[in-house]
Amino acid sequence: MRGKRLQVQGSTLNPFEPVNGYDERDEDGGRFQMIELINLTKTFKGLRAVDRINLKVKKGVCFGFLGPNGAGKTTTINMMAGVLKPTEGRIIINGSDLARDPSAAKQCVGFIPDRPFVYEKLSGLEFLHFIAGLYGLDPVKSTGPRISELLELFELSHWQEELIESYSHGMKQRLVMCAALVHRPKVLIVDEPMVGLDPKAARLVKDIFRDQANQGTTVFMSTHSLEVAEEVCEEIAIIQAGRIIAEGTGEALRLQAGVDGNLEHVFLKLTEGQGLAHERPLSSY
Repeated sequence: MRGKRLQVQGSTLNPFEPVNGYDERDEDGGRFQMIELINLTKTFKGLRAVDRINLKVKKGVCFGFLGPNGAGKTTTINMMAGVLKPTEGRIIINGSDLARDPSAAKQCVGFIPDRPFVYEKLSGLEFLHFIAGLYGLDPVKSTGPRISELLELFELSHWQEELIESYSHGMKQRLVMCAALVHRPKVLIVDEPMVGLDPKAARLVKDIFRDQANQGTTVFMSTHSLEVAEEVCEEIAIIQAGRIIAEGTGEALRLQAGVDGNLEHVFLKLTEGQGLAHERPLSSY
């Protein structure tokens, strides 16, 4: 179920409003492929952590990526974000091949890792100015109002001048989310977004993700929280031992699992009896 657009100081905040006035929602009803993973594979020292996975995610979809510990979720996320180089396969983001044209692919991606990596000797505001500069944006003229809105949205305005080293873990996580939205990405790649957030902040983040999808941004989210996935995501893929074992809407997954319960029951049914990726030698493929 999608949420309403968020309000900031009496004005509607659309974190994904096109900078140049061009709105991709005019094309094909706004539902063409934004993410394609083609035979994506990653091998570490003879072990295949991600094994020839294929996924397509449409524009404006909040897509959940689930799996047990060691299944290959974070490895996949890091390859999509350009942090890890695939052993084989291709990653297409908004029509750009990440290997062939990394700048074009990364320009339209916002990445929220599972741990907030920040420069702690900067203030929160200085850090966001720095991130805007990395994307070639003027941190004062073109993105100043936007940065102020994001800080207000994530309830960090009162601490924007404080050094990041004084922030709690949850505040750092919210700051990283601000940074991921500064350049209005078309694709948001998120790894375990609720780690370190209190219930109020977690609710805020879930509302923001739903709003982002409503505005046409594709959200690709890895999470251990089945409750979050069931509440926020339209479509879900389950990875186990490096391979996609199920994909589709919640109803499609229930049919595949042959159960009529919540996502937890479906997940446990589909993953029962499966091993972890590190348990299988490469020679078994």
